[in-house]
Amino acid sequence: MLAKKTSVRKLIPQEPPMLMVDSLIEHEGARTLTGFSIEAGNIFVNDGLFSESGIIENMAQSAALRTGWAGMQKSSNDANFKPPIGVIGSVKNFKLFRLPEVNTRLETEILVQAEVFSATVI
Repeated sequence: MLAKKTSVRKLIPQEPPMLMVDSLIEHEGARTLTGFSIEAGNIFVNDGLFSESGIIENMAQSAALRTGWAGMQKSSNDANFKPPIGVIGSVKNFKLFRLPEVNTRLETEILVQAEVFSATVI
């Protein structure tokens, strides 16, 4: 594991209660793997299920964590490092077959397809 919850908070701009990643498991080349434990008090939990919006936010924050980790490595772990702010340009072909329940551990894999200027296509 490369970064746990306390370190993750330094690598992405989101703060609780909007924090939807809690660990950076792997990061190598174009692939990044993050983790997140769904808790009952999460703002995206309804009737014991993590919503579609929460899953999209988890995906976005996983991409942000990838960018933050890479930026931190390039800055030589500078104590004044500020994570970059990004936006989702679009989501295509998103299919969800079931909503995860509270106490589920998500692992989200980010695979970079292309990088154009400051935009990353995953």
